[in-house]
Amino acid sequence: MSRAKNLDDEDIARIVGILDGWSGGLTWDALIDSIEKHLFVRYTRQALHKHVRIRDAFTLRKKTLSSEKPRSPKVASSPELELAWQRADRLEAENKRLELENTRLLEQFVRWAYNANTRGLDANFLNQPLPPISRK
Repeated sequence: MSRAKNLDDEDIARIVGILDGWSGGLTWDALIDSIEKHLFVRYTRQALHKHVRIRDAFTLRKKTLSSEKPRSPKVASSPELELAWQRADRLEAENKRLELENTRLLEQFVRWAYNANTRGLDANFLNQPLPPISRK
């Protein structure tokens, strides 16, 4: 078996999207199988766990699935209604994940702002535009 390609931002976003729409029991093996089915590449648990967004999305989704109260099965009167319920569930999961990611990014920003301030870097210095790229 050959080595899978490295995960890039697009792959990570797709994997996180798979997790957002996950229902039922969630395990690393089940996720790996689903990724292989959707992306046609098989990654190891270690490769997936190494990426913070995937690890956090997995943990959040697992926690959400385990803490959800068993709902009475939704009986859809039409396939369109069933799809709408599935979409709403996926969007709720995505919203929770994005709120967590946003909170973590805000915490990181506060940490960076504090560290910049302790080194005497002010907002004017930090807001300077990036230098132009010299491509010769």
